[in-house]
Amino acid sequence: MIVVCSSCGQKNRVPPSRLPSAGTCGRCKAALSAPHEPIDADVGTFDKVVGESPLPVLVDFWAPWCGPCVRAAPEVKKAAAQLAGKAVVLKVDTQRYPELAQRFGIQGIPYFAVFRAGKKVGEQTGLVDAGRLVSLVGA
Repeated sequence: MIVVCSSCGQKNRVPPSRLPSAGTCGRCKAALSAPHEPIDADVGTFDKVVGESPLPVLVDFWAPWCGPCVRAAPEVKKAAAQLAGKAVVLKVDTQRYPELAQRFGIQGIPYFAVFRAGKKVGEQTGLVDAGRLVSLVGA
């Protein structure tokens, strides 16, 4: 994962297992904070983060042509800010990565899933607000 330093703008590579406490910037040595925004994930990123994160992972399965998905995006962003340091939030574009939607038998989007230790422990289909997403994670 790439975490951008808020002090100097340096891009730092951080393993998914270290996202909760990302460490320090390689350039300026400032503390790197946990992600406050959703992370766009491809198949590899999804597998790595879900499999290695010590925190719960909230995943937004969406597509750009889906009106409710587009309306959910600001709520997902709010939830990511509220969950920073308590959970990792991923966004998976099911149009680009349909194999992930197929893997989980997703029939409708937006679809939200929560993973802990690599296993799905919660799900929600349909447009919801940030409060519901935070409560779904249980953080």
